[in-house]
Amino acid sequence: MRNNYSLTGKRAAVILYSTYPSDPRPNRAAEAMIEAGLNVDLLCLSESELDAREETIGGVHVRRISMRRQRGSKVSYLLQYGRFFFAAFWFLTSRGLRKKYDFVHVHNMPDFLIFSALLPKLRGARLILDLHDPMPELMVTIYDLKPGQWLVRMLLFLERRCIRFSHTVLTPNIAFKTLFVSRSGCRDEKIQIVMNSPREKVFNPDRFSAEPSTISQTDEFRIMHHGSIVHRHGIDLLVEAVALVRPKIAGIRLDLYGTKTTFLDAVLVRAHELNIEDIVHYHGAKTQQEISAIIRECHLGVVPNRRSLFTEINFPTRLFEYLSMHRPVIAPSTQGIRDYFSDRQMIFFRPDDVADLAKQIIWVAEHPRETAACVREGIEVYRNHLWSQEKNRFVEMLTNLSANPKPASI
Repeated sequence: MRNNYSLTGKRAAVILYSTYPSDPRPNRAAEAMIEAGLNVDLLCLSESELDAREETIGGVHVRRISMRRQRGSKVSYLLQYGRFFFAAFWFLTSRGLRKKYDFVHVHNMPDFLIFSALLPKLRGARLILDLHDPMPELMVTIYDLKPGQWLVRMLLFLERRCIRFSHTVLTPNIAFKTLFVSRSGCRDEKIQIVMNSPREKVFNPDRFSAEPSTISQTDEFRIMHHGSIVHRHGIDLLVEAVALVRPKIAGIRLDLYGTKTTFLDAVLVRAHELNIEDIVHYHGAKTQQEISAIIRECHLGVVPNRRSLFTEINFPTRLFEYLSMHRPVIAPSTQGIRDYFSDRQMIFFRPDDVADLAKQIIWVAEHPRETAACVREGIEVYRNHLWSQEKNRFVEMLTNLSANPKPASI
């Protein structure tokens, strides 16, 4: 229930083991806090040596530590997490002694960063744990772990304790919430969904004066993929599907966008092996503004995720990004996506099935009218989850937390 309790002048600290403002979800949340009248201090990583140690961005007071996130072994991850945990603990403790925080918003990964907010909690701060992803499932997927291994059991134990330690937990989709509630034993209302919806002011087709060319109006059929170039996202499977459909779709090309990774090399090698390196193009990482313009000019977006414990329940934000720009998108038929879309609202393929992915690409190329109808249906789903609506839900959660002096029970 909405109340009139004001957030103006209250203080919040944000802990983020990532970069700011380039990480979209924390950026959107911090900006929403500023708009609601809060004073916000944020601790994050440096993206490069050129980053300022301290600066104010859009009203958010950003403090960076000289540490860059790097992919590596399990031990490497733990060492990086441990170092950042102690930095966060000192940040919140030293500042918390000088000024009282009303909220501490901690973004995972890792989950246990929430414990760095011990002093603010003792002084009355409301703790918000933002579980972007379920850490056990993601680590199982990245490192091919067995569900019963000691590391997975430890992550499950920590997840339960972190949820218990928090006053409220945020997560971005239905499947994640169902999972967290079922294995933490917490009350359903303790975990709230705030979806990763793109900003309407950035992903807005009205920013562009003309409609993009249709397939029949151009000599090209441009497929694109953007995001992390990693094994679980199946970009190599997309390359194989493009190789299958090339003889049937004139002018086909595949454009890839994202930060360069070691897996990119494997993707490009696979394109060479299939003799399609001339139509597979890597363009590097792009800003959100650039991606919105690029989507507008493509004919089809593809999210070719492999099936795993994590991708089965994940909801890729890219789906909304394509639909927001009125472009079709092919997605894997997984629970996390089907919680929101039906067959009328999304073009699905069977995960890990290259032939089925190729079949759906050909269907889009050959059925523009039916594809447009599917996009229109999908856009209605997106419009039910606009960031302006998700932002209001987030601010209302903060307001209710601030107005409620009693700690949330599990």
